Amino acid sequence: MKPKVTAIVGPTASGKTGLGIEVAKRWNGEVISIDSRQVYRGMDIGTAKPEGTWVESEIKKGGSIKD
Repeated sequence: MKPKVTAIVGPTASGKTGLGIEVAKRWNGEVISIDSRQVYRGMDIGTAKPEGTWVESEIKKGGSIKD
């Protein structure tokens, strides 16, 4: 069986990351964030990047990866 890929798209601060985490938990999946702005460290204002340790433990790839 081919793996399924689900894309969640929408405007900034619409709850995509939270929804993605909930869907991944329910389907025993993984969240891969490819947001064009959330990948930068320190660029939290204007990106609606989620806060808290739950983000680090739930998002497997993506997040702040560039300086």
